[in-house]
Amino acid sequence: MKRRTFSAAVGALAFASRPSFAQDKPPVIRIGFPGAGTGGRPLIGGSYIANTHHLRAIDEEFKADGIRIEWKFFPGAGPALNESLANGLVDFGFGHGDLPVLVGRSTGLKHKVIASSGRGGDSYFVVPAASSAKTLAELKGKRIATFKGTAAQLTLNRWFEKFGLSDKDFRVISLDGDSTLAALSTGDIDGTVRAPFDLEARGVARRIHEIVDDPNITRPGTVWVADAFEGKYPQLVQRLVTRLVKVAHWSSQEANRERQYQLWATSGTAYLDYKAAWDKTRDLRDRQNPLLDEYYVSSIQKSIEEVKRYKLVRRDVSIDGWIEPKYLQNALKELKLEDFWPQEDANGQVKVPGRKLA
Repeated sequence: MKRRTFSAAVGALAFASRPSFAQDKPPVIRIGFPGAGTGGRPLIGGSYIANTHHLRAIDEEFKADGIRIEWKFFPGAGPALNESLANGLVDFGFGHGDLPVLVGRSTGLKHKVIASSGRGGDSYFVVPAASSAKTLAELKGKRIATFKGTAAQLTLNRWFEKFGLSDKDFRVISLDGDSTLAALSTGDIDGTVRAPFDLEARGVARRIHEIVDDPNITRPGTVWVADAFEGKYPQLVQRLVTRLVKVAHWSSQEANRERQYQLWATSGTAYLDYKAAWDKTRDLRDRQNPLLDEYYVSSIQKSIEEVKRYKLVRRDVSIDGWIEPKYLQNALKELKLEDFWPQEDANGQVKVPGRKLA
């Protein structure tokens, strides 16, 4: 009897000393997207990051662990994602634009950059179809729409600067994507930056300028993890990043190009917009690129300079200790993809070509 009592006590002690499931693994991982589809539908497109949701890749990664993945889509875009992090409601941010992620950094939000969500692409300035304007300068004093607080606002400022103008030359108003489309249709705005293809096909709008894949206009997006989550579950962060890299690899395959267009179009953005914009990219690796290379770091630094120059951020922003490349490096090594994507220099020019494909 004494022997059995002693054995039971030892067994109970051993069980109590083991970490509980709650300590090792959270019941849910919460992933936030700075955007939503047409009408607020919980879908987005245009990146390998979007594909992780369409393909349920993260869900599959953690299914056997009993960890539920909660996908959060914010029609309020980057600012809304910042607010959610500030309230402790998200663990990861997928595809955060440069302006809102820098605003969050400047206000003390605690997160680590763990991957890029993609880069590159053309940029277009469009006006209502009935507009007589042929140049941006002709729109001085007119109503130009952007979604203030998002990366789109910073892109618009770059457009102005490129043409020797500033936001003071226009009446810049804040509209989300759906409202901008409606305002173009009714002529309630005089111009905006967005994809023109479906709008032109329907006779709603037309482009007056096109800037082709200029790294000084576009910036890479950011994937981050909240410091609190990383501190508790670094092994889960690694698994998630490794799965992201797998999806980025899938998304970079020519055989999967058409499938992606179809997936992205479920968000409500026209299939034609994706096809016309992305068919120009002969090698998908040029855009579906997760690397934190010289170009990514330089782009963030340039954006910091811009937000200060345009007076969009009041506090100083530093990237010291912010970018954490180890998870990405481990994933690339494990998957033998260290040389798969092209590495770009600070000016967005290819420094190390990607692996030669068969």
